[in-house]
Amino acid sequence: MATNKYCDGVRRRDFLKAGALGGGLSLAGYLRRCCAGEVKPAVAKSAIFVNLGGGPSHLDTFDPKPQAPDEIRGEFKPIDTSVSGIQISEHLPNLASHTDKFAILRGVSHTLAAHELGSKYLNTGNRPLPSLEFPGYGAVISKELTGERDLPPFVAIPNTPQRAGYLGIRYAPLSTESAPRLGKPFNVRGMAMSGGLTVEKVARRQKLLTDLDTLFAGYESANGLVDGLDRFDEQAYEIISSPRARQAFDIARERQEVAAEFGDTAFGQSCLLAVRLVEAGVRFATVSFGGWDTHQQNFSRLKDKQLPDLDRGLSSLFKHLELRGLLGSTVVFVTGEFGRTPKINKNAGRDHWPRAMFVLMGGGGVHCGQVIGASDDHGMGPAGDPISPDQVAASFYHALGIEYEKEYHTNTGRPVMIVREGSLIPGLVG
Repeated sequence: MATNKYCDGVRRRDFLKAGALGGGLSLAGYLRRCCAGEVKPAVAKSAIFVNLGGGPSHLDTFDPKPQAPDEIRGEFKPIDTSVSGIQISEHLPNLASHTDKFAILRGVSHTLAAHELGSKYLNTGNRPLPSLEFPGYGAVISKELTGERDLPPFVAIPNTPQRAGYLGIRYAPLSTESAPRLGKPFNVRGMAMSGGLTVEKVARRQKLLTDLDTLFAGYESANGLVDGLDRFDEQAYEIISSPRARQAFDIARERQEVAAEFGDTAFGQSCLLAVRLVEAGVRFATVSFGGWDTHQQNFSRLKDKQLPDLDRGLSSLFKHLELRGLLGSTVVFVTGEFGRTPKINKNAGRDHWPRAMFVLMGGGGVHCGQVIGASDDHGMGPAGDPISPDQVAASFYHALGIEYEKEYHTNTGRPVMIVREGSLIPGLVG
């Protein structure tokens, strides 16, 4: 999958201790919440995060405004979906038939119009701070949900803006650095680890690491951020050498007719790989799909490339999670970093617009087949109370049984909640 460069010059690819009950919640308080039915068992045990890098237009996808003036409405028409009363873009017909499998959040709003900052916000659920790097969703899930040792807990296809942040390198993603291709075995041995390491490089380093054990141990004890680096690489070597992991990554094992449903595109085959990884037991997989920075020729680019690829790949992801009995235990989270301007510019494009955007969330723990929130008549901003990225994050973690108010500590001892300003979106999660 090619690396996309945004209009502001930022490249998409460049982007510890916990309390026993989390968030300072006492045992008595926990028991009271249990008795009141506020603490419920997790429904989902894994997640797939689809990152639409560049910021897709909300009006031309999941929040159409057919009654708005021409300069706002745009060229596309809305179509009915499988859920009565919900309409989406005419160029998403397959997703329209699977609307019962996800919820559409409209009127999601923030104020960060730069790609990197918006991406950090939507990939962590915390508004970025210059003094602290927050962990992405995958890092938190890797820490909170125990997985199998011979499977990576957090896989990025082909890469992700999510980082381990203050949690440290042991929770960093295992990035494939390339996208699978239809009908071709996926080259697991080419996958990258921390710092650009590959399994071949790790194999060559085994003797050297043995010789340097004493020195490395001393360095590790002096720097908490490096804690677990050698163990991370050893586990990564074990993961990508294991038969189970290699089978999960090998999409050529899928029946040809199944693989073809996802489409002969990098995004479609990446969605298929994400399904296979979750099926094998991977806790969290991200799929990156860029190209949404449509300052020019917004409608031709969406119609000819972006929307057909998204429609086919994402609808197949929902369909095959359900067919394999995985949809009820897998949360699917789809977002960009912001929406785009309601008013069409002179280049037939739309510009950055964080005041209104959409988010999709479906699968386990989510009340699907509904629209929550709304933007105003022109898609300029929320109609009523806005939905913040922090609320989206809190709801996402809740669906996975992760207490979003749980308190972590940075390597300097600073206490930080998983989601600092979070609250649950009413009606979205159980």
